[in-house]
Amino acid sequence: MAYIHLSFDEMWEKFVACDRSYDGIFYVAVRTTKIYCRPSCRSRKPKKTNVEFFDDIEEIEKAGYRACKRCQPKADYSPHVGLVREVVAFLVNHYKQRLELKDISEHVGVSPYYLERLFKQETAETPRTYLDKIRAEKAAYLLTNTSGTNLQICYEAGFQSPSHFYKVFRQVHHCTPSEYRSSNRKGEQL
Repeated sequence: MAYIHLSFDEMWEKFVACDRSYDGIFYVAVRTTKIYCRPSCRSRKPKKTNVEFFDDIEEIEKAGYRACKRCQPKADYSPHVGLVREVVAFLVNHYKQRLELKDISEHVGVSPYYLERLFKQETAETPRTYLDKIRAEKAAYLLTNTSGTNLQICYEAGFQSPSHFYKVFRQVHHCTPSEYRSSNRKGEQL
């Protein structure tokens, strides 16, 4: 474990700012609740006088604290991996449907705002852009494996409008659907 020598006030500032870069470097224990958290925990902040800082989970648990259920400080991975996987699976399985953020958030049981923020934090993309990429990949597959027109493929891949289809496809594949299809056919003939 990497040890960083920070003062109490510096650690307090990192905790108040929910700074993820210090997760695993130190832990925050709350005397009144007997719970400990990661520095990035989004739970309501306690009074500064009720806080202790520790470098090590064993040390903090010997002192009688238990892990926060929200930020899961004992996990080696982000505590939100399960939620992100569930969202991705939902998007992959429902890409043909007209989906709004509230549909996805209802499926996973969190608010739309929280879902969007958390998903972007974990994947660097919004659920909408991730869904667009899934649809663009499906369209690319259909372009090389079917004889459907671009318009048919647009709707088969779940896009609601041809203009959005062309825009997203160009962003993901750096060419138009027609160029993609012809370049892949040329590759097959060689």
